[in-house]
Amino acid sequence: MGKFHGHAYPGLFLFCNGLYQAIVIFSDSLQSLCLPKKKGRWARLWKISYEGLLKIVAGSLLVVYVNICIEGGIILMDRELPPRFLYSKEWQHLTMFTLLILMGCVDVMSKNMLPQRCVVLEKGALVLSFYELLLLMVSHVKESSGIELQVHSLLILVVFLLLLVLTAELWAPEMFQLWMMETLLILVLGSWLIQAGFILYRPVSGYPWDDDDMNDLMFVTTFFCWHVMCDALCLFGIYGFSYFWHRCYYSSLKMMGSKEAPYHKSTPEPLYRLLQEIEQPDKEDQAPLLAKSSPRDKA
Repeated sequence: MGKFHGHAYPGLFLFCNGLYQAIVIFSDSLQSLCLPKKKGRWARLWKISYEGLLKIVAGSLLVVYVNICIEGGIILMDRELPPRFLYSKEWQHLTMFTLLILMGCVDVMSKNMLPQRCVVLEKGALVLSFYELLLLMVSHVKESSGIELQVHSLLILVVFLLLLVLTAELWAPEMFQLWMMETLLILVLGSWLIQAGFILYRPVSGYPWDDDDMNDLMFVTTFFCWHVMCDALCLFGIYGFSYFWHRCYYSSLKMMGSKEAPYHKSTPEPLYRLLQEIEQPDKEDQAPLLAKSSPRDKA
């Protein structure tokens, strides 16, 4: 598991998941305001927890990958006396990927199997999983040093910040600023995990990084800062596109007449309320009502 693909594949999944969450936040807001709701047989397809299914599939594939990487399969203890634990880091990776599978199962069960969706259950499972992930990552770097320690320390920092945001969402689940911070941190976690694979196992220069070179250690942190800036620009680009799309598309629907008017009577979503505050600053006294369901929870 301690190879390039073992870092790149989980990082790619996290980065794509962050992009998906960013798109869902504004697309569901616009869809609830501007587009007719799906009806009939196809309506059920829109209620399936695709993110939960993707977590289950991705976690299962990563578990299989860990076992394939070890010749003869992963075992817990040897047969010598006294018995010794084996493959400690690989077992930590398996635990992380099992948490991903369990999170997917909770999402699918809550959204598609329970009589009524339980958002608290989904949030609680997510927070608990990240608490365990943080503990695993802290012990994961006990034997690391130099460049590897610096790379994983920055990963731990992102996980810790993400854990604080997710914990705050338990008390403020509809705060738009927390959704933005969560999505940004997921993007950073995914992109930096991919970068860690290149730094540790496939350097772009073709030469390994030097643990004793202070310049290499400093540039690890510099590259991390570049990742944060690029991911933030990516996120702002998505929301900038949503802003201009809302202005153009919503204004065109407004001019079409009364036939499309019923589609504008739905409850304003958080992103739409934020755009309203930008476009109409003189109406700050009118406090919008919070929607019972948020676009972030639909992901």
